[in-house]
Amino acid sequence: MTSHTRTAIVGDSGRQMVQGGSRIKIVDVASEAGVSVTTVSHVLSGRRPVSATTRARVEDVIERLGYQADPSARSLRTQRSRTLGLVVPDITNPFNTSIAAGMQEIALAHEYLTVVCEAPMDGPHLPAVIRQLVARRIDGIVIGRYGATRRDLERIVASGSKLVRLGGRLEPMLGDVVRAAETEGMYDLVSHLVGRGYRRIAFIGGAPGVEPGEERFAGYRKALEAAGLPVPAELVAWTGFTREGGQAGATAVLGAAERPDAVVCANDLIAIGALDTARAAGLRVPDDVAITGYDDIEAASLVSPALTTVLNPAREIGRSAAQLLLDRLGDEGQGTAREIVLAHRLVPRESA
Repeated sequence: MTSHTRTAIVGDSGRQMVQGGSRIKIVDVASEAGVSVTTVSHVLSGRRPVSATTRARVEDVIERLGYQADPSARSLRTQRSRTLGLVVPDITNPFNTSIAAGMQEIALAHEYLTVVCEAPMDGPHLPAVIRQLVARRIDGIVIGRYGATRRDLERIVASGSKLVRLGGRLEPMLGDVVRAAETEGMYDLVSHLVGRGYRRIAFIGGAPGVEPGEERFAGYRKALEAAGLPVPAELVAWTGFTREGGQAGATAVLGAAERPDAVVCANDLIAIGALDTARAAGLRVPDDVAITGYDDIEAASLVSPALTTVLNPAREIGRSAAQLLLDRLGDEGQGTAREIVLAHRLVPRESA
């Protein structure tokens, strides 16, 4: 079954944007408002000062006529798509959704669109996604560290698109970096557990060798070493950054000959899966085993018991990444590579 949808944009006066078969143009707005096309352009972009009286008059005409800028025409003039891309491994992960929301907040304020693409770590999609974004002349791309090779990143830079990486070492040839203090955040979390008397602490990470799991594992190991505690191999499991990964990882570490008294997880989805496994095994959390997460997605406070976790400021990460791209696309585009490190925060709750 095929459905057809028609959309008309209507102003307060009821006049449609498309009248008599022709689209309302910027010249129509200028004529109606009694100003130049340049003045209307300045009102739309906000990049040049316009008197409050003139701005109000132009905005009233824009609203009355139902005018909308033609992005394709502007792209031809400026050689820009006015589009930013975000590449994540899992669009269903609320952490990635928050990053996208933060990006869009900044992008829309500057009349840019954000396109979100999924490229799972265990598939061949990432190079294809990058090729498509580059072919569409996306102005700037934000990409996580999940499975992206140096060749992938160099392809983006070589295309002329601006690049922001969500983590990793700052390398001037590979664009700017926005990251949270992953190692420090996990160090604080494990130190919190040690301070509460936990001594046999397990770790469940995502895929081995993939950041940010590796960075969080480094913080886990560093905190145990600082407390003089061992890191038993049987208490470390690498699975995936998903609820199912948490279930599998918890099955492994809770099945150790000597069960851990706490399990720290590389993200909240893993921790929720670990809660599933503990509950199925008849274990009480935190009485029999403590379980912690990382990221502080909304679900972390809604599960029972509510998760002790670390706030990883996803929305602010998205905002910062988008602003870096816009800076690069503007007057600051030729500056040196920049790194933004955002603060984390321990969030103690009921699970530990």
